[in-house]
Amino acid sequence: MNKKIRTEAVDYLFEAILSLENKEECYTFFEDVCTINELLSLSQRFEVAKMLRQQKTYLEIAEKTGASTATISRVNRSLNYGNDGYDLVFGRIAKKEEQKP
Repeated sequence: MNKKIRTEAVDYLFEAILSLENKEECYTFFEDVCTINELLSLSQRFEVAKMLRQQKTYLEIAEKTGASTATISRVNRSLNYGNDGYDLVFGRIAKKEEQKP
């Protein structure tokens, strides 16, 4: 974990995010906290990570998401050499999907 981001302010932000109870509350909070472009950029990176895990090519990802090759490369580097945050979340989403009736 990057020690530069471990601040009281970031801790407080994460506590706020963890207090959200459903998707609607997430929309309400993130629309206030982020600009539309920031939120779309975050969601684009998440979609890029999902597609990289599905072994899609950079071209396929760029065409579907509109992400630049620089963004795709940065996400790929995080998937390969990061803190496994994407894997943690994707694993939990998959587990949740499996438990659906």
